Amino acid sequence: MSAVRAGLPEGRYGRSADERADRKLKIIGAVLGAGLIALIAWFGYAYVVDQDVSGQLTGFKVTADDTVDVRLEITKDKDATAVCTVRTLDTYHEEVGRKSFTFGQRQDDMIKVVTVRTTARATSAELIGCDSAANS
Repeated sequence: MSAVRAGLPEGRYGRSADERADRKLKIIGAVLGAGLIALIAWFGYAYVVDQDVSGQLTGFKVTADDTVDVRLEITKDKDATAVCTVRTLDTYHEEVGRKSFTFGQRQDDMIKVVTVRTTARATSAELIGCDSAANS
């Protein structure tokens, strides 16, 4: 009697088409994954290194119907000049005041209280952003 074989002998005719396709997909996935990781690392490095000025609004006080005192913490290089923009909002979250401040002091870190004039009574303040004077 002869035995019936279920399939081809293993290893006799090379890899199947499915195995070749799986291998190609794995290689393509690995290359694309490595490229994505490199791109994310490059953007992260550029963001951290190129940011020589940063600021944070740490508090504000409404001193009158038309003024708000804003407390800013600025971090910058000693030789850099920082430009920070602050805006104030009313109860309806509409802008009632905006002002840019320039900080050229030869200090790395500083805490400054600045005054923003408003067109109506403000209820909040926010820091739009800080940038170096060369970039703004």
